[in-house]
Amino acid sequence: MSAARFLQRVAQVLEDRGAAYGDPKVQMQAIAQRWSITLGVTVTPQQVALCMIDLKLARLAHDPNYADGPIDVIGYAALIPEITRGSRS
Repeated sequence: MSAARFLQRVAQVLEDRGAAYGDPKVQMQAIAQRWSITLGVTVTPQQVALCMIDLKLARLAHDPNYADGPIDVIGYAALIPEITRGSRS
């Protein structure tokens, strides 16, 4: 798959997830609040995205051929500026 086609796939996954789960800033904030309670420290939405990237990288280290892994990593990375700005374009 070409890089351009790969990025189109990432964009489609982001659209699909947005339709299924809603605004990523709202979702990451909700996860951050839950993780903050669980961990006993303040967790930010940006940290949630970074931790999800780390989770996906750990899984890819176990199975580098898992097709959706790179898509998920790039997708979470793409959400970081959106979460920080809070705008959905």
